[in-house]
Amino acid sequence: MEEVIGVRVEGPYVLEIVFSDGKGGLIDLSEQIYGEVFEPLRDPDYFRLAGIEGSTVAWPNGADFSPEFLYDAVQHVSGVLGLQEQERK
Repeated sequence: MEEVIGVRVEGPYVLEIVFSDGKGGLIDLSEQIYGEVFEPLRDPDYFRLAGIEGSTVAWPNGADFSPEFLYDAVQHVSGVLGLQEQERK
């Protein structure tokens, strides 16, 4: 299982993610944010609180997505090298 090693909010409900194997890209989560635990993420300011917890992306209220889901959902590789460099600092 690959782990999330870098995350950056790129826009409303869109994350740029880098995985431990170097794969990365953009993920639009707008269609996945429903249900009680994800409702706070509909607020763009709250969505921007995304961070890495364990091996995946999580928010302060405990909402998270499995790293397997995120890995499969990467839409295209885009600028991930810059994100990797930023996360290592």
